[in-house]
Amino acid sequence: MKKVYLDNAATSPVREEVIEVMTKALKECYGNPSSTHSFGRSARSAIERARKSIAKHLGAQASEIIFTSGGTEADNMILRCAVRDLGVERIITTAIEHHAVLHTAEALAEEKSVELAFVEVDAEGQPSLSELEKMLAQQPQKKTLVSLMHVNNEIGTICPLEEIARLCETHQAYFHSDTVQSVGHYHWDVSALPIHFLTAAAHKFHGPKGVGFAYIRKNTGMKSFILGGGQERGYRAGTEPYHNILGMEKALDMALEDLEKEQDYVRGLKSYFIEQLKKRIPGVAFNGCSSDLQKSTYTLTNVRLPIGEQQAMMLLFHLDLKGIACSKGSACQSGSDSGSHVLSQILDTEKNKYPSLRFSFSIYNTEEELDYVVQVLEEFVKEGEVAKV
Repeated sequence: MKKVYLDNAATSPVREEVIEVMTKALKECYGNPSSTHSFGRSARSAIERARKSIAKHLGAQASEIIFTSGGTEADNMILRCAVRDLGVERIITTAIEHHAVLHTAEALAEEKSVELAFVEVDAEGQPSLSELEKMLAQQPQKKTLVSLMHVNNEIGTICPLEEIARLCETHQAYFHSDTVQSVGHYHWDVSALPIHFLTAAAHKFHGPKGVGFAYIRKNTGMKSFILGGGQERGYRAGTEPYHNILGMEKALDMALEDLEKEQDYVRGLKSYFIEQLKKRIPGVAFNGCSSDLQKSTYTLTNVRLPIGEQQAMMLLFHLDLKGIACSKGSACQSGSDSGSHVLSQILDTEKNKYPSLRFSFSIYNTEEELDYVVQVLEEFVKEGEVAKV
């Protein structure tokens, strides 16, 4: 049986070079980075070199990079500390954010009586900037945090971060962006962007799971999120996972080293996949702007198939039997029967009846793999048409 992995937005295969770096770290440098002996100093030195390297890639200062267990923790840290330490009284977001942001914001509204406001999104998943501006202009005395993701993890829509950041700057609001789907896939320069916080996870750009980071602009006034030994400049106590941090550094180095070349290759795969689906499956559709190579990220597309409800129930199971990995919405929701909260916001009831799949690509995929996936989908759709007759 062929095996085709097209769920890279959920997690990506770890590069061989990253595994080598991590293996060496586990074998040779096992001291606690907080210890003062040579073993500890060696680990501490390597962690700080990694911090400087990652910061340089973002145009940040090393002190602004805080290592976490991943994007979810980083999002929680930023939203909760913004309310506790910065006096944020209102959070403005959208209903199509990752649940790491949505559920945290909802909890803060319940626990801390924070006002929670949602910016409308259009059929492509773009937030209304005119509405955001009106919301920011209202109640200017209220300290506000705007949290809008850069690349939507289900439909791939790219938000105009610079325009949003400028609006927040004008209205003196804090700005946070979940950039888990874009760090490692795009170049960054936070020194030229008035953004206060962003988040990343190594496993989205061919690094290890269980490690990520938060960018926290200096002098924001945030305090400890996890109390204990005072690691990570007091923001996050706990012994640092030295091997994971070095693995993340190597993964980001490699992702950005040949970024344009890898972007072109993966973009070509996405374009080819869309072209073949349109050619071979009449009635296929693409959610949001996920078939637009300019408006959406090059790493994924969200496909809606013209099949009935009964057949749709077997779709993911059938693909899995054929060795094909993809997602129904995001991986975080694939076990839920409630459907995609993103698609429910951008599709009307009729369109949302049809099954949608997220296919996400990486440098390790090939056109031959995509041909196989299209063939399997084409045959599955035709079987449904025969069954109707």
